[in-house]
Amino acid sequence: MKILVTGVKGQLGYDVMKVLHQRDAACLGADIEDFDITDAAATAAFIERYAPDAVIHCSAYTAVDRAEEEAALCERVNVDGARNIAAACKKIGAKMVYISTDYVFPGTGERFYETDDPIGPLNVYGKTKLGGELAVQELLERYFIVRVSWVFGKNGNNFVKTMLRLGQERDQVNVVCDQIGSPTYTADLAPLLCDMAATEKYGVYHATNEGICSWADFAAEIFRLGRCRAKVNPIPSSEYPVKAVRPFNSRMSKKSLDAAGFSRLPSWQDALVRYLKEIQE
Repeated sequence: MKILVTGVKGQLGYDVMKVLHQRDAACLGADIEDFDITDAAATAAFIERYAPDAVIHCSAYTAVDRAEEEAALCERVNVDGARNIAAACKKIGAKMVYISTDYVFPGTGERFYETDDPIGPLNVYGKTKLGGELAVQELLERYFIVRVSWVFGKNGNNFVKTMLRLGQERDQVNVVCDQIGSPTYTADLAPLLCDMAATEKYGVYHATNEGICSWADFAAEIFRLGRCRAKVNPIPSSEYPVKAVRPFNSRMSKKSLDAAGFSRLPSWQDALVRYLKEIQE
């Protein structure tokens, strides 16, 4: 089985390629230097030439606040890019794994969102990732849509790295306490995506590390494990203004994983311990 991975310079693409290499899988990693996913012709040419059995599409526009000012660019990458990948997969009969987000939901209430619950993104990034989902579903039957949240990995910037830096620079750090969700460690997610691509168990999935927390809870655990001297000041979202509105509830049910026989990811606390060890090495 040949697998093409897009966005290999990012956190998730890096770890997916790492897993595939560990498994001695036939694979190829690509990024913007290889082909521009917003260019339909270039995308089709590259994918047809490599002729993979599956494409794990990790490339995306993920700057949530900047997306509010660069909506057209965000849409080109997240919607048109996904559509171009899906169209190329359709032409050669390849499977597609599309990475989506908790931001497709409105984030109200406190219940865990099921995969088929009503969607309602609050910001440009969420709207474009939903647009990508719809493009994939429109064009393909052999697809996996995997919604994740609060992603952190070795190869890139993320909340954990930011908190570790601030925790050393400051005595106290304000972190929002009323947004609840689950962190996702790319080193845990990557094997699941590779496992999925080898099956015919198509559909929509939620895949984050187990357990829920607020951003403030997450920061406090980062400081504790990272031996940072700073104190976390939990604050409401109303006191931390940002350009893009975030959902208060990012809890996502994993029943879809259970039903398909896929293993859930370890707890986020366990993942954080291993991640800190990874980046210290």
